[in-house]
Amino acid sequence: MTTAIAVGAAALVIRAAEPDFAAWRRNIVRLGGCTNPIHLVGAATVYDSTTGVAVLSYGSDVYGGRLLTACGNRRATVCPACSGVYRADTYQLVRAGLVGGKSIPEAVSGHPRVFATLTAPSFGPVHTRRERDGSVRACRPRRAEECCPHGTPTGCRERHPADDPRLGEPLCPRCYDYAGAVLWHAFAGRLWHRFGLELRREVARRAGLSRSEFGEVARLSYAKVAEYQRRGLVHFHAVIRLDGPDGPGSVPPGWATVPLLADAVRGVVGRVRLTAPGANVVGPRVLRFGTRADVRPVISYGRGSGERPASAGAVAGYIAKYATKGAESAGAVDGRIHHARDMVMLPVRAHVLRMIGTCWWLGGLPEFAPLGLRRWAHMLGYGGHFSTKSRRYSTTLTALRQARADHRAEHQRASLGLADRPTVTVGEWRYAGRGYSPEAALLAASVREGGGLHGA
Repeated sequence: MTTAIAVGAAALVIRAAEPDFAAWRRNIVRLGGCTNPIHLVGAATVYDSTTGVAVLSYGSDVYGGRLLTACGNRRATVCPACSGVYRADTYQLVRAGLVGGKSIPEAVSGHPRVFATLTAPSFGPVHTRRERDGSVRACRPRRAEECCPHGTPTGCRERHPADDPRLGEPLCPRCYDYAGAVLWHAFAGRLWHRFGLELRREVARRAGLSRSEFGEVARLSYAKVAEYQRRGLVHFHAVIRLDGPDGPGSVPPGWATVPLLADAVRGVVGRVRLTAPGANVVGPRVLRFGTRADVRPVISYGRGSGERPASAGAVAGYIAKYATKGAESAGAVDGRIHHARDMVMLPVRAHVLRMIGTCWWLGGLPEFAPLGLRRWAHMLGYGGHFSTKSRRYSTTLTALRQARADHRAEHQRASLGLADRPTVTVGEWRYAGRGYSPEAALLAASVREGGGLHGA
């Protein structure tokens, strides 16, 4: 037993003897194992909204002096409990846009939709694991005498295991375009925005319509997530759907088919371009997606063929999984870097450290100041949202959270005998810190190990 656990266990025994232990325990257990809860102090009163009579009053003293609320962080490395709730909500959001539910009609399952993966371009060869027909292939087979200008071999004949730390590392760091990679990250969100605009134009063109005519008969909707690759660059996984003009509840026109949508996606990916700033510092950079996009039709039920998911449930699970991850999945860190000296002690591999250093270098130059690269150095320059959707794709995370809160409130009113009375709650709460005491941390850990959920 470690010292921290021993201290927590001793404090927990003392706490258990106190008269408010049951309320204190409920305050922690209901968070489902949140690792960094927010502390609130204050009070609230429940009124009968018909008569205006106060029927119940309570304050933070009921919960041992502090009312704890979950941190709500989506990152699995920061709070596994809250990220689990976020992942479940994202799954329901994406799935509803594919098969219906959550106020989306089931007829949406008949609309054309594809699952597309848009990757970053190459900024230099990296060690990779290639498989074919179940066997691992050589990383980058080249002639042994072929070398880069710095004398480093341009090939690698090794068959890397899945846990090889060299995966994602450049063959020659001096040849790798770190400035281009960081600038691509800084503009990746804008590239996606430009892709969406161009895709609408391309679909309209293939249907023989102008852009204004397209808006009168059809609408494109999407839900996407960004995933970090081992080389430290994001790629986007997206569900893209064609609806009628009013969204998922309206029938798409007869010309709207899966092949038309898939071909339009493939055609647009290679055309989207943006020009990066600072050509006088790092040379001209034309930013684009990787030329090869993986585009697959989505089926409502069953199992898709091939290696990548194609069924609605698998696609929703895939997107939800990466919605709770960040740059730490590529070996970076999950907290901001405030000073250059902090980079000395970062527990990251050499490639990631070079990307962070490039962010810091470019971020200090006036040509790149608007990009905020130092602010996003821990994200390797990517400051965009990890999971986004168009307005009419399906329900929203806010709506799902509100439904959960309403359900809990209804359950609480029933337990207090107020289920049949219309009520309104008026309260005043203020922030009073965050985190756990040793005994509370021990209890929260036991809840996490037991698979507790928020609202338990």
